[in-house]
Formats: sequence, C-alpha cells, structure tokens
Amino acid sequence: MLDQTSSGAQGRLQVRFMDAPLGVEISGIDLGQPLDDATFAEIESLYIEREVLVFRNQKLTPDAHARFSQRFGEVEIPTNRQYSLASQPEVYVVSNIVENGRNIGNADAGRVWHTDSCYMQVPSRGSLLYAIEVPRDDSGQPLGDTLFASMSAAYDALPEATQRRGEGLQGVHNYSIQYERRLAKIKAAGGQRAELDDTTKAKVPEVAHPVFRPHPITGKRCIFVNIAFVHQIIGLPEADGLALRDELIAHCTQPQFVYRHRWQEGDLVMWDNASTQHLAIADYALPQRRLMYRTTVKGVAPRA
Repeated sequence: MLDQTSSGAQGRLQVRFMDAPLGVEISGIDLGQPLDDATFAEIESLYIEREVLVFRNQKLTPDAHARFSQRFGEVEIPTNRQYSLASQPEVYVVSNIVENGRNIGNADAGRVWHTDSCYMQVPSRGSLLYAIEVPRDDSGQPLGDTLFASMSAAYDALPEATQRRGEGLQGVHNYSIQYERRLAKIKAAGGQRAELDDTTKAKVPEVAHPVFRPHPITGKRCIFVNIAFVHQIIGLPEADGLALRDELIAHCTQPQFVYRHRWQEGDLVMWDNASTQHLAIADYALPQRRLMYRTTVKGVAPRA
C-alpha cells in the first residue's frame, strides 16, 4: 500500500492506496462532523479516481450517515422499504439479527456479484455501508468480507474483439426476478421474507442499459452487466446473450481486478456503482451477528 497525507480543516488526512486497481483507505477524519469544502473536494476526487473509499473508526448516527451521503447527491429511498429505518427511511438495514421472529434487516444482501440499483431507469451513483456489528470467528477474526471489482479496469483489459462484440448492445435488468429467486431460497431453508407486492413491482419495471457504459464523470468505459439482475442481452439470441454476459462476468471478477475488504466495527465503505460490482461473503451465521446501515446516492441514466 502507498501512504500519503494532506491537510484539511479537521487536520491531516491520511490516505492509503490499496494494492488493487481500486480502493483507498482514509483516516484522520470524523465524518460525523461538518466537512469544509476543500476536505470534501479531496474526498470526492479520491472517490472518482479510486472507486472505493474506506473510512475507519467512524461513530455515525443514522442522521449523520444520511447527511454525509447527501454531499454526493440525492439519497434514494429503497425500492423495498420493509428494512428501512422508520426514523430515517433512506437508511437501509443489512443484518442477520432476528427480533420477535423477524429479521430486522436484509439478511442475505449482496451474495452474488451485482451493482446496486442497476435495475432502475436511473441507477445509483454510489452506496455507503456503515458497519455497526461485524461477525467474528472463535479466534476473534472478522467474517463477512466484501469483494469489490473494478469494471473500468476490467473493460480496459478486455480483448479488442470482445469490446467490439459488446459495443452497442444492451442488457435487460430485472429486480423482480432476482428478488423472487432469493425469496425461494430463503423459504427452502425455512426462513421468512415478505412477498414482493404488485405496488413494488410496478416501481421497478425491467429496464435496458448499455452493456458498456462510460463513467458519467471520467468518461472511462465500464462493463455494466451482472449475474444478479441481467437476464437478457438485446440483439442476440438468448443463449448467445447469456453466454456473453457470463463471459464478461467471469472476466471482470478475476482477482487482478478485485479489492477484498475485511470489515471492522466503525468502517464506512462507499463505492461507485457506475464502475464497480461487489459480492458479500456469507461465511457466518447466528449467533454471529452482523448489523450494517446503507445509503444509496442517485446517479444519472447510463448512455452508450
């Protein structure tokens, strides 16, 4: 890792670049306090450049979490609000904790490679996930790591023939298919989750987005298909489309494009949903508890 420091109103900002094409760890800052414009500008510049930011040792209330998120744009209200905080509906609970016979949060979020809100007509700019409780093994080592893959680095490494083959194509993203697939697995394991009602389905009709999209700020081309939500490639026979999707996913999730985050309590991790995918590792179970809060910042509609 490469360390550097810079000055801001809160003191010196320590920055550590990960040994991966994405990711930077930032310390020496309290996100619960107001940020001056210069410090925020530096943070946003690193976010645009490195795609994943890790802030250690934070103590954030839901309100402070939401306020910091709002610096990056409008914060979305989750499509499925059953796990939103009643006091802060833009804050979504990710947790395996059960109270009164009910999960207090989404217990199986992110267990396949995916991009948050890609199924929306206007997908999100980014997500911010704050760790309150982290599961640990008997030796005290944290469990439930998250993998992040750079879709811009992966695109640059594609063979030119594959870049040409995917150019101009669109993938069809569908929220309902993925939700119902997960619901069936939960029920088969004896768990419970609410059915997806027609009102929620109507909010997220399937949508087509470019297979390769330019990043809305940098212009870098990024792979924008994933295994969770993309079920069709327009313009190709079904089998050929799914084969291209799977080929791209196998390519972009190779280790050379991936940063693996090992969580600590007090981590706030934010990532760019235009240029990354992520995967949550499910290597823990109750009584090992996991509790996290997530916000998602609205982005812009992808262009080809």
